[in-house]
Amino acid sequence: MSQNDPQWGGGRNKGNNGGPPDLEDIFRSITDKFNRLVGGKGSPSNPSSMNGNGGSTGALVIAAGLFVLWVGSGVYVVDERENAVITRFGKYTKTVENAGLNWHLPYPIESREIVNVTELRSLEVGVRGAAAAGDESTMLTGDQNIIEVQLEVQYNLNSARDFLFNNRLTDKDGRDVVKQAAETAIREVVGKNKVDYVLNEGRGKIGEDTKEMIQELLTKYQTGISVSRVNISDVQPPEQVQAAFSDAVKARQDRARLINEGTAYANDVVPKASGMAARLNEEALGYRQQVVARAEGDASRFRQIAAEYAKAPQVTRDRMYLDTMQTVYQNTTKVMVDQKANGNLLYLPLDKLMQMNAQGESPAPAPAVKAAVEAPAPQPNETPAARNDRGQRDGR
Repeated sequence: MSQNDPQWGGGRNKGNNGGPPDLEDIFRSITDKFNRLVGGKGSPSNPSSMNGNGGSTGALVIAAGLFVLWVGSGVYVVDERENAVITRFGKYTKTVENAGLNWHLPYPIESREIVNVTELRSLEVGVRGAAAAGDESTMLTGDQNIIEVQLEVQYNLNSARDFLFNNRLTDKDGRDVVKQAAETAIREVVGKNKVDYVLNEGRGKIGEDTKEMIQELLTKYQTGISVSRVNISDVQPPEQVQAAFSDAVKARQDRARLINEGTAYANDVVPKASGMAARLNEEALGYRQQVVARAEGDASRFRQIAAEYAKAPQVTRDRMYLDTMQTVYQNTTKVMVDQKANGNLLYLPLDKLMQMNAQGESPAPAPAVKAAVEAPAPQPNETPAARNDRGQRDGR
């Protein structure tokens, strides 16, 4: 489109001689529309009579625009994770916790401070290297030993107002406040325990105690900070004495290992010894009962024999003699033959006797011996005198 085109305004504004539209006409048109909207009258049709009022109208429009911008500066948005603290002339007014679009009186009447209260912040205490601040990790235990402890503290905010108005912050996240509380707490907790407990089994308990103490300090001073977790990342003795501590740790491990081995050996040997002792005790009790029973049996048999002996002494003596001889000759291989007996031919199975002796068995010739011994006994024709002579000869 060229400037000579009638649609450019040349046809509608003959006073411009076909040039571009006048800006004054544009502002005048906008002012007329604004005045009609607010109930006023439009500007006179004579441009020459409007030169004086046109400047004031433009200033009002600009002022209205600035006012709208100033009022709009009080609009703000609160996220789900954030709280807004509203102050009026520097004094706390309220805390906006609801997420969404909000508005407050513009500056300098009121101002806002957006604080992220759900963000999990972390802080390391006792870190070595360039970030370390002196000997912050060096601590004294309850048994007067020096130890180095490093821990990590995780925290968030539970009150935006307390966090902003009750803390003298050099770090916008409050790490300086948390660090001071953490150093104080960990030194007190470590100072109440011994070095072995801190180095070995007490790490978890020390972390819990430190967390409780840090939270107690922060709550006492109303810092608006909530401690979520405390991790003991590293615990070790100073570098100068680490070798000695390593030897002590190895000695404790050897002691524990030997105790476990001794306990296992005792668990293996003691039950066996207890079982053997119980078995021997039972055997002794059984032997005692056996001996007592045998003695009682012998006594009972002796009383029976004594009673029978009182009734018939000679018969009893003969019977005892025969029983004794039977017992004696039953265990011997010797053969005794009474030459004074009659001339009956005796048969002795010598081959069988020699075979049985060779096999080491008990002398089975009992039947033969018994026959040999008993052979002269049943002599019906023997007289009492001959019987007495035989008894004297046999020692009875």
